[in-house]
This record gives sequence, structure tokens and C-alpha cells, in this order.
Amino acid sequence: MAGDNLVIRSARLRDHPEGLVDIAIRDGVIAEIGPALGVSLDNQIDADGGLVTVSFANPHLHLCKVYTLLMMDELALQDYHGEGMGKAMTAIEQAARVKDHYDAGWIIENVRQAMALAAHYGNTHIRAFADVDNKARLEGVKALIQAREEFRGIVDLQVVAFAQDGIVREPGAEKLLRQAMEMGADVVGGIPWIEYTDADVAEHVRICFEIAEEYDADVSMLVDDAGDPGLRSLEVMAVEALRRGWHGRVLAHHARAQALYPKPYLQKVASMMKQARIGLVTDPHTGPLHARVKELLAEDVLVCLGQDDISDAYYPFGRNNMLEVAFLASHLLWMTTGDEMETIYDMITTRALAAIGRQDVRLENGAEANLVVLGQGTILDALRFHDAPRAVISHGRLVDQQKMKKMAKL
Repeated sequence: MAGDNLVIRSARLRDHPEGLVDIAIRDGVIAEIGPALGVSLDNQIDADGGLVTVSFANPHLHLCKVYTLLMMDELALQDYHGEGMGKAMTAIEQAARVKDHYDAGWIIENVRQAMALAAHYGNTHIRAFADVDNKARLEGVKALIQAREEFRGIVDLQVVAFAQDGIVREPGAEKLLRQAMEMGADVVGGIPWIEYTDADVAEHVRICFEIAEEYDADVSMLVDDAGDPGLRSLEVMAVEALRRGWHGRVLAHHARAQALYPKPYLQKVASMMKQARIGLVTDPHTGPLHARVKELLAEDVLVCLGQDDISDAYYPFGRNNMLEVAFLASHLLWMTTGDEMETIYDMITTRALAAIGRQDVRLENGAEANLVVLGQGTILDALRFHDAPRAVISHGRLVDQQKMKKMAKL
């Protein structure tokens, strides 16, 4: 399907903030960038000096759980946000109760609302988790695959088949993971730290990589997501990636135990991550501990930001607005200088896209147009206000914002 023909006038670019340019898009592809282009195309968008950048990406969202908060009590929320995160495993077990009622029929309605919010806020690429276990069965996977097709060309959705309740400790989970991949899931997802023993952690990781090899798929794993400095599943995952040659195809999520690691061990793990080209998604707004972002960045590890949750048992807020996520992270990580804010912005754009294998999304001639036209002319103000963009171009087409707002119930 051919893309749109349009021109964005008076745009400000991050790498040339001192002047304004026009951006011509033909058949959905960026054709020309320059000052006062003498082109006439079907549509014109007046950026009025606002920033135009590549669109946003959310590399971590538990999409099958969105808007389930009101179906639950607050026990999981209290345990997960408790001091030191010592009861994180208990929180996961508490939150699993909602899956007794899982059905793709109601899940898809929630998912559509969250996806429309993403499109409205310029979040055009999402890696989304669907629980796969004896409670959830394959209901979440069904809903997310349906949403992937419904929003094709608007929001690119990578469906992660996610063994939320473990593999070794959850008989039947391995079979369900394979069934989910057979159904069309894109990514193999694990959570090895939740297993009971170190041997089971290693087996969990091995099974995930084995399935990934069978289906030539990437791997995403929630690692070391509790206040325990003895958790080592990120290291186990990195070793497995190196042994299997799965370089650049593995993404780690959370790694909150890093907050408690001694520095020499942190540097060892960072070195392994760099060698295996493993990225890390951190979501500091959804728990009281978080990965050591500044130190990982200093070690040149690919670090990015994710939304994580939207109104579920773990987190009551969330709008799929990555500028809002970045605004919160700037405070929580104390990244408030000009250079640090630029890095924060990369963590919801170029770094987040690279983490999910979309390095091809760029603002340059010949690239498919995946762009946001912001109402502000600086990164500082973009973060300060974290408003919806003036316009969103996704996969070469201008997003119908009125339609998305109606679907998102705004």
C-alpha cells in the first residue's frame, strides 16, 4: 500500500536547531529535506518552528493487562511497590489472579484503547507482552495478534509470548510458548529470576533460547526484578546469548537488582551485555528500584525507556505517552542537564527503536516516514509539556488523530 504525499513546513531538527527546514514525503518515503522547498504535494503540515523527529517507540508494555486495575484489589500493587521490592515475586503471584478471567473478547477492547493512545501520542512501534501460562492460556496472544493486524500501518506491534509465571515451575508453559510462536507471536519472552533455584533459572533461559532458535525469533526477558543483590539471571542470559551467537537479538527488561550490585559486578555484566549487544529497557516509574542507567550509559550499553504498564495490578497510571515516560525518568534518574535530556529523548526514540531491531527508522532521505511534529521547539519544552504531537506520520501515512482520539476515549 503506497504511502502519503505531503510536505512538513518550517520544521526544526534536533541536529540543526538554529534554522528551519521543509520535509517532503513522497509515497510515504522521505524524499527531500531542506529550507523552503519549492514542492507542491497533496497535504501540507505547518510545524511552525516545532521539532520534527523520528516517532516514539515503547519497547516494553504488558499489553494483555492494560486497564485491568479495577478488576483487582491492591495487594499486588502494595507488594511490588513496597520498600526494597523484597516481595516482588509475591506481587506477581497476586497479580496472576486476574488471569482466571482471561478471554480474548474483552482483552482486545482494552488493547484497542491502549493502541489508539499510542498512535495519538506518536508511539508508532511497540514490543508488547502477552502472558502465556495455565491461567492466561493463549487468550492474550490471540488478542494481541488481532490488534497487530488491526493497527498495521498505524502502530507496529511486536507480540511477545511471555512465560510470566515461569517455565520450570509452571508445567505446560513450554508447550504453550511453542504454540504461541506457531500462532504467529514474534518474540520469545521469559522471566527467569522467578524460578526457585539457580539451576531452574538456567533451564528457563535455555528453553527460551531453544524456542527462539527454532522460530528464528528475538528474545525478551524480564530479569532480576526484585530487591535482591544475589539475583543473576541477566548474567545467565548474556552467557547463553554469547554461546549461541544470538548477538543483537536479545533484550533485557528491568534488572532492578542492579541498584544493589557492587560496582565491579555491575561492570562485569555491562561488559558481557556489550559483547552480546544486549539492550536494556528500564521503567523507573513503575517500581522503587531501577537499573543503574547512568553507569550503563557510561559503559556504552544500549539503554532505553519503556511504559511497562497501563492501569494494571502493578501501576495505576500510564497513557502510552513516551514523552510522559521520559519526563518522569528525567526526575527519577536525575538526568536534567541539556545533554542528559537529549539522551533521555534518544531513549524513547532512536535507542528504543534500536533495542527492538528497528534501526531503519530514521529522519533521512530514502527512509520510510515515521515522524512526529511536536508543538515545541526544544527537547526541554517537549519534555516539560509532554503533549500529544501536532501530527504523527506512521509507516508513511498521516495518522487520523480524530479517529484515534475517539478510539482512545479522549
